[in-house]
Formats: sequence, C-alpha cells, structure tokens
Amino acid sequence: MTNEIITGLLLPFLGTSAGSACVFFMKKELSRNVQRMLAGFAAGVMTAASVWSLIMPAMELSQGMGRLAFIPAVAGFWFGVLFLLLLDTVIPHLHMNAEKAEGMPSKLARTTMMVLAVTLHNIPEGMAVGIVYAGLLHGTEEMSAGGAFALALGIAIQNFPEGAIISMPLRAEGKKKMAAFGGGVLSGAVEPVGAILTILFSGLILPAMPYLLSFAAGAMIYVVVEELIPEISEGEHSNIGVIMFSVGFTVMMALDTALG
Repeated sequence: MTNEIITGLLLPFLGTSAGSACVFFMKKELSRNVQRMLAGFAAGVMTAASVWSLIMPAMELSQGMGRLAFIPAVAGFWFGVLFLLLLDTVIPHLHMNAEKAEGMPSKLARTTMMVLAVTLHNIPEGMAVGIVYAGLLHGTEEMSAGGAFALALGIAIQNFPEGAIISMPLRAEGKKKMAAFGGGVLSGAVEPVGAILTILFSGLILPAMPYLLSFAAGAMIYVVVEELIPEISEGEHSNIGVIMFSVGFTVMMALDTALG
C-alpha cells in the first residue's frame, strides 16, 4: 500500500518534469496550434477527472443524506471555485500568450509570473490526488486503489504537455535550457507537496471527504474555464482544441472506468 501511495503521489510531478525536459530536445517554440492541442487535452482530462474521480465519489459518500446528498458536492464545488478565484485575484501571474499580468500589482519578472500561472493550475490537482489517496489510506469504501491510480495517471498524462507549455516559452523568453527546465519542474513541485500535506492531515479531513472531493473538482473546473478554454479559443479560429478536449476527456473517462 505504501509503495502504491508513493507512486501515485509522484506520478503527476514526474509527468510535469518529463514534459519540461522537452526543452532539451526541441529547438523551436511551440506553434499556436500545438499549444491549442495541449491546452485542449489538459482541459478534457481535468473535466473528466472532476466528474468521474471527484464529484461522483463525493455524492456516493453522501448517499446517507437521501435527497439532500447533493449538498456536500454543491457546497464543496463552490468552495473550490471561490478558493481559486481568491488565489487568481491575489497571486501575480501571467497566462500563456497574454501581455497583461493578473493578480495583485507586482514587479516580478515575466518568466516568474508565467511559472506562477502554471503553479496555480497545479494546486487543485495536487489536492485532488492527496484527498483520494487519503480516503484510500483510511479504507473509504468509495475509494479504490485502481481509481486513485487512474486519477494520478490521468493528471500525469495531462501534465506532460503542461510541462512543455511552460518550459518552451521560458526558453523562448531567453532563459537557458536548464533554467527553463527548472521552471517547469518547479511549477509541478506544488502537486506532491500539496498531496502529502493533505494525507498528513487526513485524520482531520476524513469526515469532510465529500466536501473536499468536490472542492478539488470546483478548483479544477475553475482552471479549465478561466485559463484553458480561453487558450483554446484565442486567435485564429481552429477546431483542434475542441477535438483534443474530447480526446483528453475520453482518455480520462476510460482510465477511471477501466482501473477504478
């Protein structure tokens, strides 16, 4: 069990690190269509994970409430959305292809704010993995080892292109290859840290599991709608982002069903 948990916690981080390593093998900046494809795939995975791996287990855990079983899922979802909205408003960050930074006014370097944007993206993912493995560790019936692994693997798969999305532009901004790789790796480090902290406090959070699962879902959906979908749609019209969203959604759905 311990090895399974360690593997699950590290998988998303390894996915980001592997994607960041693309900076050593690719000479040119990612094209606009490739960025759309990667953002679309990530959005699809995160949306499917929010539904199958987080919201549905949250509602199953609340079945004892009868017709009111939706309350923890709805409340947790909104807490997640508002939490990411708060971070989005406070932390200075710069989204891909954007000229104007978001969050509080700051004198941080452009490249630093680009890393912070992806780090914001990764916070709910780390929490989601930690919450699921905390439930598994404490024997929650609705949590299976296969389902937890499916979530970690799905996030790791979508983190691979995410790592490339951050390291390649950092290189294009003038950073050396190792520094650009380090920026990508750093953006993903928040995931295992957040997951481990969640597990350490799992004894306290277990009674609130339905709320926390849907909290992670709300935070992930916020990222999808606020960041990824605009990246798919901006600029010249293209359907490739929508197609890759569908690919990512079905990949995550299949993983959760097959392994869960």
